[in-house]
Amino acid sequence: MKKTAKELAAAVGATLEGNGALELSAVASPERAGPRDLIYADSAKNASRAQASASTCVIAPPGLELPAKSVLRSATPKLAFARAAALLMERTPIATGVHSTAIVAALAQIAPNVSIGPYAVIGEDVHIGEGTQIGPHVVIGAGCWIGKNCRIHARVTLYNGVRLGDRVELHSGAVIGADGFGYAFGEGQHWKFPQTGIVEIGEDVEIGANTTIDRGSLADTRIATGVKLDNLVHVGHNCEIGEHSVIAAQVGLSGSCTFGKNVVVGGQAGFGERCKLEDGAIIGGQSGVLGGKTIHSGETVWGTPARSLEKFKEQFAWQTRLPELAARIKNLESNVRK
Repeated sequence: MKKTAKELAAAVGATLEGNGALELSAVASPERAGPRDLIYADSAKNASRAQASASTCVIAPPGLELPAKSVLRSATPKLAFARAAALLMERTPIATGVHSTAIVAALAQIAPNVSIGPYAVIGEDVHIGEGTQIGPHVVIGAGCWIGKNCRIHARVTLYNGVRLGDRVELHSGAVIGADGFGYAFGEGQHWKFPQTGIVEIGEDVEIGANTTIDRGSLADTRIATGVKLDNLVHVGHNCEIGEHSVIAAQVGLSGSCTFGKNVVVGGQAGFGERCKLEDGAIIGGQSGVLGGKTIHSGETVWGTPARSLEKFKEQFAWQTRLPELAARIKNLESNVRK
């Protein structure tokens, strides 16, 4: 979709310097850009790349000089670039129309302009909002509620009763609403504990490929508005993840964890049962948070067991010196024996 530099500047809240009538049609990196591609430079170290680019329009912070370029000035160039890209780029459709091989239950309620791909299965009493696209081989269980303009990629599975808000995107292989891992031991065996809750997902949530979110046990599992989950994340039953939190790949949440708003979790972190992360907590990659532990608002933790970043760095520095310290101790012991 084509936009002028002036239109983009207004849309992303930037100040235009240069040719406002310049027509732009795509985004690119500086090295791959053509004259009508928009690029960005977020710091002085990237100025030379932007200046050498064939692109004629750059999003850049105040004070970064780019002679002969039209510049959209923004204090947050990367954010402005992402917003501009959403206006310029047309997303590839997941499906078009309702394919003849799709199976749609008689009592399913399908709004206008919904697209359903080949071999998708839509169960009874499913509600699908206007403009939603459903890819091939998707399975949507009975009683699911899907909002408007969602994008559900190939081979996603929604178990019964899952609820999605508007503009949710589920990437290929995601499984939403499977039973949680709950058992009671007795009489020499494990008895399955009821998994009768549902999964509720808010608006503007994106869930990565092969991520799994378990349904609640006696309560519900809830993912709030604006949450972004990477690939291969596991969310256990009864977990709650607050608004605009982001979780990187291969993270695992045990049951009944509660995350506040704007939480950031690095890749491969693990959380024991009933962990609590308050608003703005930051968890470093590969950290282990023990069951029942609370990470307070604004705190950054790292390591296993997770502790404050300052303490982690201090202890890690000592760990790297262990071979040297061991050699010194051996030398001291040797001198004492003499």
